[in-house]
Amino acid sequence: MDIILVRHGETEENVLKNFSRKDTHLTNKGRKQIEKIRPFVESLSFDKVYVSPLNRAIETMEILGLDGEVEERIKEVDFGLFEGKTYEEIKQEFSEETKMWAEDYINYVTPEGESVKLAYKRITSFLEEISKKDKDVLLVCHDGAIRIALSWIFDNVEYFFKFKSENGSVNIITVNEDGFKYISKMNYTV
Repeated sequence: MDIILVRHGETEENVLKNFSRKDTHLTNKGRKQIEKIRPFVESLSFDKVYVSPLNRAIETMEILGLDGEVEERIKEVDFGLFEGKTYEEIKQEFSEETKMWAEDYINYVTPEGESVKLAYKRITSFLEEISKKDKDVLLVCHDGAIRIALSWIFDNVEYFFKFKSENGSVNIITVNEDGFKYISKMNYTV
């Protein structure tokens, strides 16, 4: 079975290099990225679509002409009070918290947010669930969720920063009948 991961198009927050707010929208460039990838997505075979409840993912799904089930577990990592700010702004406003985050980026829970490890548990519980259904699925989600999905292949959250998913890209994870997971397509864009 294949798990097809589509990252939303470029957003207002991506342009500003901010940790994205929950309510950010696609830019014109972001909409064009999704329009370009649409024929490729239409060429793929999948039985079900799941979408993050965040605006940018819903907009992406609509541009792709898809209808999907909203799935809370594939939301972006929740950066809490860091959202809507650049890393430099976070360092200035939350200097002590930034030090703790830098020392343990996997386990540190951002103020009013979550850690990468907590997000890993949330997202991989969903991936484990759908991987047992033996049906190809498409997920419209986020860079952090895709990084976690790719780390799940290695059963190791420590791989989180070893991956990067481009806006408007497609990544595909294949899970064979023995449960062996591998990357069959990485960062495909048009």
